[in-house]
Amino acid sequence: MAYLSEIWRYPIKSHGRESVSEVKVTAGAALPHDRLWAVIHENSTADGSEWVACHNFSRGAKAPSLMAIATHFDEKKNTLTMSHPNKEEITFCPDTEGEKLIQWTKDLIPSDRSGSAKLIRAKASAMTDTDYPSITICSSTSHDALAKEMGCDLSKNRWRGNLWIDNLEPWEELEWIGKIVQIGNIQFDIVEPVQRCMATTANPETGVRDADTLGALQGHGHQNFSVYAVAKNNGTLSLGDKLKLID
Repeated sequence: MAYLSEIWRYPIKSHGRESVSEVKVTAGAALPHDRLWAVIHENSTADGSEWVACHNFSRGAKAPSLMAIATHFDEKKNTLTMSHPNKEEITFCPDTEGEKLIQWTKDLIPSDRSGSAKLIRAKASAMTDTDYPSITICSSTSHDALAKEMGCDLSKNRWRGNLWIDNLEPWEELEWIGKIVQIGNIQFDIVEPVQRCMATTANPETGVRDADTLGALQGHGHQNFSVYAVAKNNGTLSLGDKLKLID
């Protein structure tokens, strides 16, 4: 039976990742502390007061080195600790010490791209890639199938998904669009597939583009991996929770 095998959150959009074993879910909201902050670049005027498209932010599609950042969020202290294979570890408060992050990532942004300008906090809705508060559900089986096709060892962290499900049929999740799935005691509307970008071509251990993930997906007639979901009710998700298709 299919079950929840991994839970991930990304406190700062495109800047680090963190796995957790349990998470509280609120109907119609992103996961807690997921894409709660984001880094705008010097040509953006976004301030967090409303949702804006991803081209306003510094992100892995344009700056692949950002993909190699790992994060630990201390909820009690409201501090983030970040690491990168080419940098010293840094700890800072995202609400009051954003400039520390801007300086720390300065040499991770290519010189031909707009430089990072400011760390902002979402005031209305999480800064997901969708204009609604989405949660990304991924299939481990689909990931493994794609890696086998490509003949390489792909990290799941390329996809920056929230919920990873084991024991599905390969690509089964792409048939869920418009349906409802239940994980544990929480139901999700499956809204649309996730169309992937250049960020997935970067190795999350090195920040170097080294795999043609988009070409491999296009071999299936699309550029989709995983699905966007919206929670229908409140509850708690834990590793091992079973998944079933409701409708």
